[in-house]
Amino acid sequence: MTVPYDSSDREKVVAKLPANLRRELKVRAAELDTDIQDAVTDGVEAWRRAKPRPEVDTSGGSSFSTYLPFGVYDHLKGVCKKRGISYNQGVAQAIRFWLDGNPSPRPKRPRVTGARRFIFGNQKGGVGKTSVAAGTAQALAESGHRTLLIDFDPQGHLTVQLGHKMLDIDSPSLAKHMLGDSKGELRDLLVPIEGGDFEEHLWLLPSCKDAFLLDAKLATSRFVRVKETALEKALEPLEREFDFIVVDCPPSLGYSMDTALFYCRTREGEEADASGIVIVVQAEDSSADAFDMLNDQIQDLTGDLDIDIDMVGFVVNLYDARKGYVATSSLEEWRKIGEPPVIAIVPELKDQREAVRLKKPLLVHAPYGEQSEVMRTVARRISA
Repeated sequence: MTVPYDSSDREKVVAKLPANLRRELKVRAAELDTDIQDAVTDGVEAWRRAKPRPEVDTSGGSSFSTYLPFGVYDHLKGVCKKRGISYNQGVAQAIRFWLDGNPSPRPKRPRVTGARRFIFGNQKGGVGKTSVAAGTAQALAESGHRTLLIDFDPQGHLTVQLGHKMLDIDSPSLAKHMLGDSKGELRDLLVPIEGGDFEEHLWLLPSCKDAFLLDAKLATSRFVRVKETALEKALEPLEREFDFIVVDCPPSLGYSMDTALFYCRTREGEEADASGIVIVVQAEDSSADAFDMLNDQIQDLTGDLDIDIDMVGFVVNLYDARKGYVATSSLEEWRKIGEPPVIAIVPELKDQREAVRLKKPLLVHAPYGEQSEVMRTVARRISA
């Protein structure tokens, strides 16, 4: 349930909570399609009206922050004082009370065979699709889903941003596996992404410097359908090991993008919205021009191959209404499209840039910031 408060009329609250309680809260909020701050608010309001609750083990707690409506924080402190417990204990009890009163609704949908596949793309570079793909994958993993994040862009920004090195040109790589030129198992190339509440649930398949050659080699392949099926054939052995596979795509009209689009198509026996493409844009005209090119590419591919590709929606990244008419009118134009819808708006804040600079995952650097909350919104939308 979403509380009836103005989201802008809130104050920041910081407490220390054990990792297992933080993780359970994030997973449950995702399952119930609610914001963490609203879940905590509901919990505090219900807890302070209830009889004293059993003590919650808060040993080994680390920093947790959220935003509560003005006045709720004071009520919480007053109840804690009256009951003779610490503020941290009060927050923990309130969250535990909310969790107990809002059980997991799983399973929401029948479990599909293999991973659900989402690609993040646009034909314009610089819109921040890498940051959005990474943040969404982190949020999916934080919610308890085994998630594979693939750097499919030969520039390798995703790999570097997460503090890893690109694979050497002579090393095994995704591109070589796609072309049948690599020995060994693709899973041997996976790197665990550590930190935050998604540890042991998130892995990265790094980019390789040979990826720049992929389009040319796909174009000269003598196999009729290898251009479209190459990515799927390479990743097939991994699909049963993951719940979600998230692909950060290059800004390309070439064969590599075709094979990524084919990979996220709706497969036989799969629900219509189980997989698809998330289109990352900004509130300006060049993003719209790039989407027109991407849309043409999708329409050509679906028509030629008789397949369905679900366009999940737009994520408008780095939005700042203070930029004036260009930004606000462009956002309105994105909303007017209607289908696919605008599923999230990421505010232009320093968190993404700082995380990139520090080579840390966004949900580790600023786990309770506004941009991280939007990534959780995107994750909830595609995992529903």
